Amino acid sequence: MRILASLIVVAFLAACSSQPPSAQATDEIIAQTAYREAGPATLTLITMINNGSQAGAHTALMINGSQRVIFDPAGSFRNERVPRRDDVLYGIRPAVLAAYKGAHARSEYHIVLQAVEVKPEVAEQAIRLAIARGSVGDAQCAASNIALLRQLDGFSQMSSTLFPKRLMNNFATLPGVQTEKYYEDDEGTILDGIAKVQL
Repeated sequence: MRILASLIVVAFLAACSSQPPSAQATDEIIAQTAYREAGPATLTLITMINNGSQAGAHTALMINGSQRVIFDPAGSFRNERVPRRDDVLYGIRPAVLAAYKGAHARSEYHIVLQAVEVKPEVAEQAIRLAIARGSVGDAQCAASNIALLRQLDGFSQMSSTLFPKRLMNNFATLPGVQTEKYYEDDEGTILDGIAKVQL
């Protein structure tokens, strides 16, 4: 049992780990690429699920407020055309979201997106908290997202966890959640997926 537990921990740490720091986007670049999706303010939890074990591998939070960003704690998504500062990705227009999903989804993993409408001021607070969080250490994606969410009106009851799937299941209990699953069947790692991204 100890060996099995150790292997699970190692797999979890490997799946939700950061890459070397990338260049920090400037205020000018962030302002130039800012994008807001039409419609209501929303929070969308994005969870990567292993198709074999059904375990959660990584989690991120897309926030659509005055602009649409992805808080990607300890994430590996890097693209020179997607501004990133610490663990926040900016300018999340539809093509960028498609690229983010496509880079993570492959034969080994699928993506679960859970969206919930929020008041505009809640989305703005979420953006501020994501920006203020800075860079997140390895294997802290779920803990960082839940820590952010629990500071928001309507999310304080969510329980703490280190595990992306547990966070996903917890998020699913929120009123009005809309769930979408995204699959691809290409082989390779997230780095291979990123290499194929064309924006």
